[in-house]
Amino acid sequence: MDWGNVTAEDLMDALREVDWSLPPRPLPEFFSRFTVPRSHAKWSSRLKCNLYYYRTNYFIMIVVILALGFLRRPLAIVAALLTTLSIAFLNDSFAGTFSEKVARSVRQFSPHLAAKMRPSLTPVIRGRPSAKRAVHICGRPRWVFVLIFSAVSLVLWFISCGLLTVLWALVIGLSATLLHASFRTPNLKARLNTFREEFRAVWRNYSEL
Repeated sequence: MDWGNVTAEDLMDALREVDWSLPPRPLPEFFSRFTVPRSHAKWSSRLKCNLYYYRTNYFIMIVVILALGFLRRPLAIVAALLTTLSIAFLNDSFAGTFSEKVARSVRQFSPHLAAKMRPSLTPVIRGRPSAKRAVHICGRPRWVFVLIFSAVSLVLWFISCGLLTVLWALVIGLSATLLHASFRTPNLKARLNTFREEFRAVWRNYSEL
């Protein structure tokens, strides 16, 4: 995979659609080898490769930094969890898995309600969907849950007076992610992993062709 030809929009689409349930990469591999990129093109390619390959590690690192900043503010921890969920809902795989697990739990005591939580079917023309299927959570459009969770988390941030703390934590977490992704030398495993079907399956609606 030539990461130099991958645009930021392509990378964001891939991160939105790819499966985030994979375990993080081992720490010895995560902190294995660091070198200075020799050019801006090398740095851009390395940054995009590492952001995709170590996505779970970066996500966990940012969450841990946020948690450490809110050890003495329980309400802020709840706000951080809601914010994390609202961001995670933007990922297609997480949203679908979350909806399925909730529907499965509801089905145990109310099959009728669980049936209502199913998304509407997309019309199929000549064996292909007529349009890209919108992501639903519990039978409702994804954006409804994103807005609700984001609004509640903003209220909790305001009540807990933790906005300044979360800003500092995000700056530290994002800065650490940027530094690691910039100087961590992609190994052969990372290059092979990003060259396989995992990235191509989510590339520009590849799975729907």
